[in-house]
Amino acid sequence: MDFSIVGAAIGEALTLSSFIGIGGGVLLGYIIGVIPGLSRSVAIAIAIPLTFYMTPYIAISFLIGLSKGTAAGSAVSAILLNAPGEASSAATSLDGYPMAKQGKPKTALQIGLIASVAGDILATIILIFVAIPFARVALLFGPYEMAAILAFALVFIAGLSGGNLFKGLAAGGLGILLGTIGLDNQTGLPRMTFGFPELMEGMPLIAVAIGTLALSEMFVQSERLRKERATMAVKLEHRPDDHITWPILRMITPTILRGTGIGTFVGALPGLGPSVGSFMSYGMAQKASKTPEKFGKGEPRGIAAAESADNAVIPAALIPLFGLGIPGNVSAALLIGAFAIHGITVGPLLLRDEPELLYSIFAGMIVASFIMLALGWFGLMVFAQITRVPAHVVIPIVIFFCLAGMMLQGYGAFGLIILIAFAALGFLMKKYDYSFVTFLVAFIITPMLELNLRQSIILSRGDWMILLNRPIALFFIFCTLVALAMLAYRTVTVGKPAAPAPARGQTETTAHQERVTKETNP
Repeated sequence: MDFSIVGAAIGEALTLSSFIGIGGGVLLGYIIGVIPGLSRSVAIAIAIPLTFYMTPYIAISFLIGLSKGTAAGSAVSAILLNAPGEASSAATSLDGYPMAKQGKPKTALQIGLIASVAGDILATIILIFVAIPFARVALLFGPYEMAAILAFALVFIAGLSGGNLFKGLAAGGLGILLGTIGLDNQTGLPRMTFGFPELMEGMPLIAVAIGTLALSEMFVQSERLRKERATMAVKLEHRPDDHITWPILRMITPTILRGTGIGTFVGALPGLGPSVGSFMSYGMAQKASKTPEKFGKGEPRGIAAAESADNAVIPAALIPLFGLGIPGNVSAALLIGAFAIHGITVGPLLLRDEPELLYSIFAGMIVASFIMLALGWFGLMVFAQITRVPAHVVIPIVIFFCLAGMMLQGYGAFGLIILIAFAALGFLMKKYDYSFVTFLVAFIITPMLELNLRQSIILSRGDWMILLNRPIALFFIFCTLVALAMLAYRTVTVGKPAAPAPARGQTETTAHQERVTKETNP
């Protein structure tokens, strides 16, 4: 490790411009997270156009800070409204909302904030110590290994991100098909451009991301405006007994550590997502408790378990991203697009080519955690008021930012047509339970998968026997076939998802909530 590079990276993370960029991302994320129905992936998709004129470090740190702030902010609406900003915060509302109804909303919010920050910082430290050695090992991989790993990741995400493997594979196939549009990188010939010069560089990522995530979610939210939100809200009042105490802090510390470990493990596995981490941590906290009957009735450890795991997933999902260039979830996939906009190839080559940038991002993530703690602690009363903004005001504002972001890309009316088309596609995928996570990840990694696959075919001259000399590639090919067989068997025989699907609106949030409530309160 070059300590001069590390020192320079820390110095850059502590500059005024860095604080403004990271703090702005955390603040915007907090505001978006508080509003029910707007997830972190929606926030990142909307904010990517804002980074066009930022430096690469400020842009990536801004988006990561935005992701962290959204995760912490969604707990506010979960606790005060019983309407989580995204599905991963549904576990928080199981104990957060009952505690708020008991007259301790501020205590519940402070427990959630401390658990969020602690889980985030600890997972970031794990990321720093794991991702760099992982990237060094990945530098030794050739096109055979990378093609096999990418294929395995795609099948893995397809099986775990949706309720049906075949629907997941169909969504992934559509993503691969659209990812091949543009000039062939080997022959230079146009593919499926249909005479439109705007498609020569491929389908615009901004249109795909904003359309399938943000704009389609606004279509979903428009179908169900929350008419009774104001009557459900819990008001924050200045009460002397409504604050976190040292006994509560000591009680939740082991739970936070356990939740961080669970969230880090789940986040490092592509396709699982924060919903799985938060509910898994909540369930394990209940099983480890001597008084499990208190869970679901305002138990502080329930809030701590859910929030620590939820926020630990965010840094942990960057481990496969920085190590192999494979996004672990939608937020990480969108970060690949942000890197590409600034001309940076994410993956193990980032450590070799841009080590100072990588270390600066790590330092910026730590700074973002402390900014998140300060904003959450001192801005508690302000953020609580955002929960009262009606949905019919939020939806038009978000739609405006979606359209404006596409116009900033420079595609004009053609870009807006593509954006609306992908919004309609995303709406249908969510309605009929096709995994838009698999679709988006497949679309983003297709160029890398195609490049490595072609290089493998050229180097081997079509001889499959060469794989016998590539044990790592052979191992991942075997894992891909096994995963396909197991997930297909489970889909056919059981008809249930291998894991809870990522956030797709309030319908899934409610489903998560009802299922865990039944398990915790038989």
